[in-house]
This record gives sequence, C-alpha cells and structure tokens, in this order.
Amino acid sequence: MIGLNNLKPAKGSKHRRKIIGRGVGSGHGRTATRGTKGQKARSGDGEKKINFEGGQMPIFRRIPKRGFNNKQFAKEYEIVNVDTLNGFDNGTEITPKFLKEKGLISKIKFVKVLGNGKLDKSLIVKGVSFSKSAIEKIKSAGGKAEITK
Repeated sequence: MIGLNNLKPAKGSKHRRKIIGRGVGSGHGRTATRGTKGQKARSGDGEKKINFEGGQMPIFRRIPKRGFNNKQFAKEYEIVNVDTLNGFDNGTEITPKFLKEKGLISKIKFVKVLGNGKLDKSLIVKGVSFSKSAIEKIKSAGGKAEITK
C-alpha cells in the first residue's frame, strides 16, 4: 500500500554513526583513528588560527602600521526613520531619552533621524541630528525639528 504511514528511506541511505574512541567492539579505540603523535592527534590542538603561518611571523605583524585611523574617534549614530515616529500620538515631544525608553534605540549618545518613509503626525522632535529630508517631512506634517547641542 502507498501512504504516508508506509514511507521509508531508500535502502542504503541510512548509516549507523561511526563510534570513535570507545574500546568495546568499535575497532576505533586507543588513538581513535587520529594516528599517533603530532598536533592533530592531541586534544584541542587540531585547529590552528586562521592567520597561523607555521610559527613564522604572520604577515599582519610583519607589515608596518602607518597613518591615522579615525575608527576610535568616529561617531556611531543610532538611526531612527521618520516612518517609525508614526507610532506616537500627535504633539508628542520626542527626545533621545524618550526613544530609549520606548526601545527604538540602545544608546542615547548620538541619534539621527532620517527621512525614510512618510510622517502623518505632527510631532516635536528635540535633541537629535536630522537629515534634510527628515526636517522637511517633520515640518510638512506640522511638527517641529529642534536641534540642541
């Protein structure tokens, strides 16, 4: 009979798991198919770091580091789009602290409002930086965009 209750895997497609490192009956005891001695035979030592060059000084340490990198001084902005502000009532005063309380941002330090989407409500947005399109959309909806430093 053909039916879902009679389905079986194709013959030869299912295999028993190879048992390694057990002395009884498996035939893979003692060295557990790792061979004898050497780095790959030891526990935890088989994997080398991605930049490992056999003990030779790695290339990223041989090459001199020059110049200035702004990464440590760069401002990381928390981004909020205009369409996410639609969830608040008309006349709501939106500050970075308010956005953090609502869970829209994780840090208060630098918040930027971008003009992605449509804004249907008139809101007072304070204390953040804005893109030009965000300011236009907030003002066209009847709200205010106040930048405080």
